[in-house]
Amino acid sequence: MKAILKSLPARLVLGVIAGLILGLACDGWSFGSSVMEVVLTIKSLLGSLINFCVPLIIIGFIAPSITRLKQNASRMLVLALVLAYTSSVCAALMSMTAGYLIIPNLSIQSAAEGLRDLPELLFNLEIAPVMSVMSALVFSVLLGLAAIWSKAETIVTILEEFQRIILDIVVRVVIPILPFFIAGTFCSLAYEGSITKQLPVFLVVILIVIVGHYIWMAILYGLAGAYTGKNPLEVVRHYGPAYLTAVGTMSSAATLAVALRCAHKSKVLRSDMVDFGIPLFANIHLCGSVLTEVFFVMTVSKVLYGQLPSPLTMVLFCVLLGIFAVGAPGVPGGTVMASLGLISSVLLFDDTGLGLMMTIFALQDSFGTACNVTGDGALTMILTGYAEKHHVEEVK
Repeated sequence: MKAILKSLPARLVLGVIAGLILGLACDGWSFGSSVMEVVLTIKSLLGSLINFCVPLIIIGFIAPSITRLKQNASRMLVLALVLAYTSSVCAALMSMTAGYLIIPNLSIQSAAEGLRDLPELLFNLEIAPVMSVMSALVFSVLLGLAAIWSKAETIVTILEEFQRIILDIVVRVVIPILPFFIAGTFCSLAYEGSITKQLPVFLVVILIVIVGHYIWMAILYGLAGAYTGKNPLEVVRHYGPAYLTAVGTMSSAATLAVALRCAHKSKVLRSDMVDFGIPLFANIHLCGSVLTEVFFVMTVSKVLYGQLPSPLTMVLFCVLLGIFAVGAPGVPGGTVMASLGLISSVLLFDDTGLGLMMTIFALQDSFGTACNVTGDGALTMILTGYAEKHHVEEVK
């Protein structure tokens, strides 16, 4: 029981419940506005701290990911990167299309209509990020590439150390404050009088997204089978333990050992491609996570801001999200964590939107991770087919 309560989804659920109860209570208390002033001030401080960490997370995970490429600089690596990025972006575009078709037909009443005004903050202490999100992305790419070109081993080592530092910040600072930030977010939404009407909608949306995971996995394995001329079920049928492990751990890294064992059991996957592809895809192929995030940002935009983002804006978001996903930290909710700045800068979400995104994303993150892990088998099947077609010598 203690282990369950210590998990991030459980803490987020408790934060949601506590926030809703407090927000509804403040709505009825004579001194409720005073309590809300304190809650909103704390929420603002926590949101500012999270936003400060976003550029650091981008640099800490994307730059080292680029420097590691030199260890496997080959056409198979380039192919793996192209496959992973294409899969993630196409999954995002499929989710975007589904969003425009499905979300307008859901019973969503804009939260911007008929809201109670929130009280002013007690004080506003803004913690400005060290740089903008796009600056952090460009800096990460250029720094990683330059370190490879100049063979700057010292910088590569520093970047590896910096990644471990940032991961500790994520694990020890950002994730622990998330439940409190989420509680503040839902407290304010309940006080306004909108979010309680939308909870059934989010449950429906989560189910829609899970169906989307299965559709995308079917597409990936279908394409892999068509390209290789082999039965993709010979891979899928071994992936049950890996899927269940991913659902339980919400971590591709924690599932890696099980995924390797499952993939090695398949007769249609080359052993050297499994050893190369599965660990690599575990870090760069996040099709399920980006599919989820795209549908969720569209839903949150409709709920909070009364409209869906424009198609061009969503296409830009999908293309950039595929890049951000490559450097996402291997923690629950890592994809949405790495792309918080992207959500705020491209889609113009405020702290309330970011908080709502992190909550509903984390509540289904286990299924997104399971989709990521299972999809890795399909991409490894394509790698195997490419190696066989182009007579790439098998490494024993």
